[in-house]
Amino acid sequence: MGTLNGKVAIVSGSGRGIGREIALKLASEGAQVVVNDLDAEPAKATVAAIEAAGGQAVSCIGSVTDADFGERFVQTAVENYGGLDIIINNAGYTWDSVIQKMTDEQWDAILDVHLKAPFRILRAAQPVIAASAKKATAAGEPIPCRKVVNISSIAGTGGNAGQANYAAAKAGITGLTKTLAKEWGRYNVTVNTVAFGFIKTRLTEASADGDSTIDVQGKEIKVGVNPDLLAAMEQMIPLGRAGTPKEAAGAVYLFCTPESDYVSAQTLICGGGFDI
Repeated sequence: MGTLNGKVAIVSGSGRGIGREIALKLASEGAQVVVNDLDAEPAKATVAAIEAAGGQAVSCIGSVTDADFGERFVQTAVENYGGLDIIINNAGYTWDSVIQKMTDEQWDAILDVHLKAPFRILRAAQPVIAASAKKATAAGEPIPCRKVVNISSIAGTGGNAGQANYAAAKAGITGLTKTLAKEWGRYNVTVNTVAFGFIKTRLTEASADGDSTIDVQGKEIKVGVNPDLLAAMEQMIPLGRAGTPKEAAGAVYLFCTPESDYVSAQTLICGGGFDI
């Protein structure tokens, strides 16, 4: 028996990296998971991994920045599993520049994926959550505790040179989290944030030549970090190393467990002791 048996979770950006590990962790604890990715193949691979381990999952393919995505994401959970208990807003990427070189396109793209998309998903989820709470109350039953975990970064808690867009979006997530904790407390929903430090993913892997890129809807976005800078960053972390996606997923899982049912509006920094 897992700690999340009978729960239904949606995890954005869960085809790869940290999101994949979050989906796998929630499923391993009994949750039925809706997996999302911009691309079909990574999402299908995560679903297949969950099913191979004996869990249940379906996919919802598409960009979280699409105007109708929030409704599609939520309805995939409702139509396949009958409800919604856990929302993880994880999808995103970085598109860095110092402010004098940052374009409006860069600013808007990062604010859209990291702040507007979570807002839309949560807005779409509200009617489902409210109806479920009212149904329980009308039946004289306790309202089950539901969970929202929004993903932030230490760039959002302390800023980071070259990431004005990303830092602003992640700081905005803190405000969104605290507001929803107040609005949704009456539905017995906890709303928290996990802010990641240096976690090893495809976005932060070593790139000596600076030519590593990812494709985001036809745009080639530079990713990766200079190996010397990586080494220097790791020396600044009290635990002496970067975190793994599995460790990052573990921090998110903490907010999904029954043991955290009275913890809300909080930001947990998962950074190996490094805090800016």
